[in-house]
Amino acid sequence: MTQTIAPRVRSLVLLLLAVAAALLAGAAPASAHAALTSSDPRQGAVVDQAPEQVSLTFSETVALSDDALRVLDPKGGRADTGEARGTGATYTVKLRPGLPDGTYTVSYQVVSADSHPVVGAFTFSIGAPSATTVTVPEATAGGGAVGFLYGVGRYASYAGFIVLVGGAAFLLACWPRGTGVRAVQRLVVSGWVTLTAATLALLLLRGSYTTSGKAGDVLDLELLGQVLQTKTGAALVSRLLLLAAAALFVAVLFGAYAKRTEGEDGEPGEDGAAGEGGGEAGKEARDLAFGLSVGGAVVAAGLAASWAMAEHASTGIQPGIAMPVDVLHLLAVAAWLGGLAALLVALHRAPATAPLGTTAVRRFSQLAFGSVLVLVVTGLYQSWRQVGSWSALTGTRYGQLLCLKAGLVVLLVGIAWFSRQWTGRLTDTSTAGSEREPERVAAAPGATADADGAGAVTGADDAGGGTAVTGRGDGVAPERAAQLARQRAAVDAARRKRLRDADPARTGLRRSVLAEAGVAVVLLAVTTLLTSTEPGRTEEEAEAATAASAQTSPAGTVTLDMPFDTGGQDGKGVVRIDLDPARTGANALHLFVTRPNGRAFDVPEVKVAFTLESQDIGPLPVVPDHITTGHWSANGVQIPMAGEWKIAVTVRTSDIDQVTVDKNTQIG
Repeated sequence: MTQTIAPRVRSLVLLLLAVAAALLAGAAPASAHAALTSSDPRQGAVVDQAPEQVSLTFSETVALSDDALRVLDPKGGRADTGEARGTGATYTVKLRPGLPDGTYTVSYQVVSADSHPVVGAFTFSIGAPSATTVTVPEATAGGGAVGFLYGVGRYASYAGFIVLVGGAAFLLACWPRGTGVRAVQRLVVSGWVTLTAATLALLLLRGSYTTSGKAGDVLDLELLGQVLQTKTGAALVSRLLLLAAAALFVAVLFGAYAKRTEGEDGEPGEDGAAGEGGGEAGKEARDLAFGLSVGGAVVAAGLAASWAMAEHASTGIQPGIAMPVDVLHLLAVAAWLGGLAALLVALHRAPATAPLGTTAVRRFSQLAFGSVLVLVVTGLYQSWRQVGSWSALTGTRYGQLLCLKAGLVVLLVGIAWFSRQWTGRLTDTSTAGSEREPERVAAAPGATADADGAGAVTGADDAGGGTAVTGRGDGVAPERAAQLARQRAAVDAARRKRLRDADPARTGLRRSVLAEAGVAVVLLAVTTLLTSTEPGRTEEEAEAATAASAQTSPAGTVTLDMPFDTGGQDGKGVVRIDLDPARTGANALHLFVTRPNGRAFDVPEVKVAFTLESQDIGPLPVVPDHITTGHWSANGVQIPMAGEWKIAVTVRTSDIDQVTVDKNTQIG
């Protein structure tokens, strides 16, 4: 029965691994987490005369790189001046004067606030539609080989974080004696190496991922410099610095702390719990364990925050709540799944001299249960925040992936229930038996031992036959001694395997934990896809905004130039107001102040007010934010109803010199 079930479990795990690989390989390029909601001119519009500029408005704040907003004429030449400007969710680019009639293509490439590239294109026509030779290149940001490698890097970084943090937590909280087990040490160190390598790779790939999508741009130092100035670049660099601290933590954990848990005065407590034996050595071990726990928790929270501060949690509604919740969510995932990986390695590779006791398994069962509770609470909040409605849950790709993830979590919890049942059947007799087994082997007929207590090989094991040879190889050629050492190692390995397989509870626990690990691999792949998919709430809001924009009169951007003179020194100039899309509802306002010669300059203060005198509405004050020299901006300027509005601008050029100028314009 044992021999038939084990291959089935391994086959299931291999199948789940293949599913995870297929999910990553078949993933589409990262979906935009910001969507184009309106433009002026609108997509497909035919305008009588060439506009002065093209304006794009997105569903959330975006960042625009150099030459990322282009307008191409029917022959593929540049029709814009190349000077895109704006802030927040709205950007504009000036058009060259005297453009001929025909169809023009607008191509844009920006980065959303949660770090994902947004690419697209649309056309409009001047005078009448015409044939165009413009083709948008297929190798765009977020796709191709670079996009696939970036997705693999994200998966590897999550996996490395989970193994590093969860494995270390398992050792400190559940199995301190395991810090001296080489197999577990290799697991935790491999988590650190994987996370570090993946972070470096993401940092190099980031520039190409968000711009050209070309592999040749990966080593472009100029692009790398631009990446370092972004929120995502800062998060990746911060993660690397925290990983340096994590390396010190791992060195102490497997160095000084591992020696303390071995005990300097004999046997440690069950499972090697540090300090259970009392004494000075026990006090030092407890102090070291406390320091490692506090320091490790700080480093782990910092690593988790490097994701929370640069991705989904940092944008949208309630970011102040969402970011700490996301940190808790990631830490709970690491404690559960990373601890699960460490438990799996310990169940299969723990040596007979440091067996995994029942206390450690039960401690992890309690840790996993608490982690699941945290995951449920934080996961429900995150789901509400990113989805927001039943229609988004079932009608968007994000919602469908979220349902798949929830199903995998339920499956994982179901398998974990079986693991808890096997844990309840564990007894200390199996551990005791493993400690007594060497005595039975040493007392077996025909076996001998040398004076140092080393294992011996009987005459039957000697290829030459006859005389028994001690384990030290006295009087034996080096080649023969090496052969005998390999034989002893093989016999010892076979004995350990026989002891493990002799305990049905421990065997059942190993299989259920292996199945949990396989499901966790697929769960992690789905989670990685979720982080690169547009949230359902954002997608529905963008669709609603686009529909509302299409149903609204295409008033376009209103541009007003108002000369002013405050009467003081340097008190003359021109203030320019751009209001987009100049309709009821939310609008983006840009204000530019220039000298009479056209050069931009700053003034101490500017204020704007909107008044609809026919309906006795207003003045509605707007205080724009200073963006750069001579440029102020305000997003979400609400115009409650259509009509002829008076826009008044107050300009102050000194402590005592100011003036208010105004103009009327039709809005809506």
